[in-house]
Amino acid sequence: MSAGELRGEPELVGRITTASNATFLATIDGVAVVYKPVAGERPLWDFPDGTLAAREVAAYAVSETLGWDLVPPTWLGEGPFGPGMLQRWQEPDDAAGSAVALVPADAIPEHGWCHVLDGVDEQGAPVALLHEDSPAMRRLALLDVVTNNADRKGGHVLESADGHRRGVDHGLTFHTEPHLRTILWGWVGEPLTDDEVAGVARVREALDGALGERLRTLLADDEVDACVRRCDRLLAEQRFPGPEGEMPAIPWPPI
Repeated sequence: MSAGELRGEPELVGRITTASNATFLATIDGVAVVYKPVAGERPLWDFPDGTLAAREVAAYAVSETLGWDLVPPTWLGEGPFGPGMLQRWQEPDDAAGSAVALVPADAIPEHGWCHVLDGVDEQGAPVALLHEDSPAMRRLALLDVVTNNADRKGGHVLESADGHRRGVDHGLTFHTEPHLRTILWGWVGEPLTDDEVAGVARVREALDGALGERLRTLLADDEVDACVRRCDRLLAEQRFPGPEGEMPAIPWPPI
């Protein structure tokens, strides 16, 4: 068992209706977990059917190797609707504030935030999409680059009052082609810090060892090979990349 993994079959508490795939709140021995059965995954044109649960576990494995506690403990297990992803539930901290914000276009703070894009709200008023400019959010953005996350929405960022940030919903990851779709574009072209370079180096080294072996049980070989190339590129350029490929740069809805 990996750290944080629980034994036993989850008992359903209710369905999380805002999720695009079948997602349930459940408990295992009184501990709250999220359960996403493979049978509830919607077919996608760009990802093989029935693979999203394994991709979530693979993203957790990369997070653990980075060493920054970016993804809650995640594993594969059995549930009432068959095999699927299980993840420890992270209770939202309402006192922590939001790390992603939609504000009036004339109310953009001067410090502490990155301005990602402009748009209009339902009433046609100009608005701006911002995200927090912090080491915690940079680390989450770097995880998305390494895993090629195609779905980093604002609602997939979990805030803690101590400033820590975690990410959830990593089913659309590890595509072989450039698929990075995220609201965390605030550092495009900026150099990585020494700590960030060291984190990527840990992943790259582990991909030739235990991490690579683990990922090859969860992903296709070419998907793991593509992750290796992304790490090599990050270590060579040591900068946050910009959008590339044919995919939209921002997921919809962004928040």
